[in-house]
Amino acid sequence: MRNSSTVADIGEHAVIEHIRERVPPLPGEVVTGIGDDAAVVEPDRGALAVLTTDTLVEGVHFDRDHSSPTDIGHKALAVNLSDLAAMGAAPRHALLALSLPADWLVADLDEMVDSLLALAFRHRTTLVGGDVAASPGPLVIGVTAIGSAKPRRVLRRNGARPDDIVYVSGTIGAAAAGLAALQQRSHPGSAPSAACRRRHLRPEARVALGVALGRNRAARACMDLSDGLSDAVLRIAAASGVGVRLDAEALPIHPDARAWFESAGLDPVSAALAGGEDYELAFTSPPAFRGRLRHVRRRIGDLPLTPIGVVTKGRHVRIGRGGKDEPLPRGYEHFPGVG
Repeated sequence: MRNSSTVADIGEHAVIEHIRERVPPLPGEVVTGIGDDAAVVEPDRGALAVLTTDTLVEGVHFDRDHSSPTDIGHKALAVNLSDLAAMGAAPRHALLALSLPADWLVADLDEMVDSLLALAFRHRTTLVGGDVAASPGPLVIGVTAIGSAKPRRVLRRNGARPDDIVYVSGTIGAAAAGLAALQQRSHPGSAPSAACRRRHLRPEARVALGVALGRNRAARACMDLSDGLSDAVLRIAAASGVGVRLDAEALPIHPDARAWFESAGLDPVSAALAGGEDYELAFTSPPAFRGRLRHVRRRIGDLPLTPIGVVTKGRHVRIGRGGKDEPLPRGYEHFPGVG
């Protein structure tokens, strides 16, 4: 029988204990974990610490009507792992900050934390601390992730050079199609497929790809697709002081997402470019690095790496389709009226 106790029933200290009981034994580099004012870890020798943080807010990043506690816990860590992957960093440690509504069930808390820890285990990441607070409104879950990378293996956005080839991993558009279907309360059997809905609910960070790109020094610039491929390409171009020309025909749009966009009367290319939360990686690599990319491909299994365009000398960012060049659509923004 499912426990109906809430976090308000058991109190803050018991909530922390519920989390601590679920954390596996600490690895040797963690000197002090959950239980003190701060965690203490020993850094990897000769490596840089790469730090990132993301916050998921109920009603903005997820909806409890269609996101289970398992979905929420998984996604909270996955989005941070994706940032580390984009920097070429191997994940090491994480901090968890929870702002919980008083009526949040302890059973749901356990499910959410177990899901986060399951993903952490897959990527050899240790939860070493965090914070718990009461929320008078929505559930808010924030994660800070710490990764490690050798100095010359860190990937950045500002390294793209003219004549670099632009690549994207996997497929795009599935998460946006899945979110659209969920928001419209689509029947579980309707398009888009369960794969699209799952891409939105439980994204997979491309950690192995990011680490392999960094270790093989196979990419000059890299960014994850949290806010869409269009956003990533525009940011890489701006940071590098270059232009980009994409080929619409080359974009690896998920076939179920393409069908969904077309059925909704949307242009699949624009929708897939602007839609966020695919959490693939976009990166640039010169033709001379093809040998290095072969080594990367051996490390990532069957994950496709698709060439979708080229870096140009000018500052224009365009996509070619139907014999004409068009500007890229804007990606997702939390404050679209600013700037």
